[in-house]
Amino acid sequence: MKGVSFTMKVILITGASSGIGYKAAIQLAKEGYKVYGGARRVERMQALTDFGITPLELDLTKPQSLKFAVDRIIEEEGHIDILVNNAGYGSYGAIENVDIEEAKRQFDVNIFGLARLVQLVLPHMRNQHSGRIINISSMAGRMTTFMGAWYHATKYALEAFSDALRMEIKPFGIDVVIVEPGGIKTDWGLIAADHLEESSQNSPYEEMGHATAKKLRREYTTGPLSKPDLIANTITKAVMSKRPRTRYLVGFGAKPVVFLHTVLPDRWFDAFVKKFV
Repeated sequence: MKGVSFTMKVILITGASSGIGYKAAIQLAKEGYKVYGGARRVERMQALTDFGITPLELDLTKPQSLKFAVDRIIEEEGHIDILVNNAGYGSYGAIENVDIEEAKRQFDVNIFGLARLVQLVLPHMRNQHSGRIINISSMAGRMTTFMGAWYHATKYALEAFSDALRMEIKPFGIDVVIVEPGGIKTDWGLIAADHLEESSQNSPYEEMGHATAKKLRREYTTGPLSKPDLIANTITKAVMSKRPRTRYLVGFGAKPVVFLHTVLPDRWFDAFVKKFV
């Protein structure tokens, strides 16, 4: 992408109300970019205005919300240079237990809403023959944990989507980058644990579900997970690099766990995941 280090390039980052998105928005603003932070709960982004960041109400499940956000940026800035697709959530539960509507909602947030946002920004990036789309995936798009089928399915889909997108839009001068975090100390694991316990109630998977939820809560409260700043730093690097890598696999456990998934027989890896991940 031409001139990514110049100031006042315009960035839209989703999921900016907390965690990785919140930290990344601040870092990018400090680097001199004009940052728009999108999230459903605008009131949680008010502190970002102290850094010159513009909060936008953005709900990935509502197409009109996405169109309004992109239209406003174009109206106010005239261009959009970088899209950071960071918003997403994890809903755990046994496949038999998770209602299909909940599975669809996870796809709506983690893949279809993201895809719609990509469709909205691409015409503007093509017209300027430059741009960068950074999709925050997960090591969950490269391996699978116990009782996380639907969440992993969305991240595997995002990996394939990003690879195809990268090939399609390269001729227009637009880069696609995938960031694949490992274990990061955010509320993600606690939310996943809540969904897991709720979906496991009064089912054959109840004992397994409660045990896995307990492990998730322990890992995300006392475990040696990476801080969100690490992923924010990686996003900033991907934004500012003249030639970014196509993938950044970073954070606690990411590289060793993905490596083990690559080299171990399936049943060995299954046993490893159920005991340690």
